[in-house]
Amino acid sequence: MFGDIARFLLNTVFTLFGAALLLRAWLQFVRVPPYNPVTHAIQQVTNWLVLPLRHAIPGVRGIDWASVVAALVAAIAYVLLMVWIAGVDPLGLLPTLLIVAVLTLVKWALNLLIWLTILMALLSWLNPRSAAMPVLFQLTAPFLNPLRRILPNLGGLDLSPILLFVIVQVLLMVVTRAAVSLTLFGI
Repeated sequence: MFGDIARFLLNTVFTLFGAALLLRAWLQFVRVPPYNPVTHAIQQVTNWLVLPLRHAIPGVRGIDWASVVAALVAAIAYVLLMVWIAGVDPLGLLPTLLIVAVLTLVKWALNLLIWLTILMALLSWLNPRSAAMPVLFQLTAPFLNPLRRILPNLGGLDLSPILLFVIVQVLLMVVTRAAVSLTLFGI
C-alpha cells in the first residue's frame, strides 16, 4: 500500500512539474508575452531549476533549451525514483532508464497537449471571451490548424480538437507501451 501511495504522489508531483517545464518552453516558443499571468506563474514555479541551467544552456532559435533540459532532468529523477520504489536497482538499468525518461518526457508533453486542448474547447463553449483564450489558442494552434485544413467545415462546429485528442491518445498508448516493454513494469 505504501508503494502505491508513493508511486501516485511521485507521478502527480513530477507530471505537474514536468508539464510546467515543458509549458514554459512552449510558451516561449509560441511567443506568449512574459507579462501574461500564466507565463508569470509558470516562471515562478520553475525558475529555481531553469535559471541556473540558463547559465550553461542558452536558448537557440526561440527554443528555451534550459527548460527542456530541466524537464529531462525531472523525467530522469522521476524514472529513477519509480524504479527504486519498485525494488529494482536503477544503476543496473541505467541506459534503458534514460530511454524511458525520454519516453516519459514525451508522455508529459502529450498529456499537456490533451489538457490544453480540452481546456480550450471547454472555454470556447463556456466563456469564449475569457482572458485565457488567446493564450490557449496560441498554444494549440500549431496542432489544430493543420487538422482544420483537413476536416470539412460543419457550419461552425470545429471537430479538430476531437481529432487531435484521438491522435494524441493513440500516441500516448504507443509511448506507454514502449516504456512498459523496456522496464517490464509501469512507470
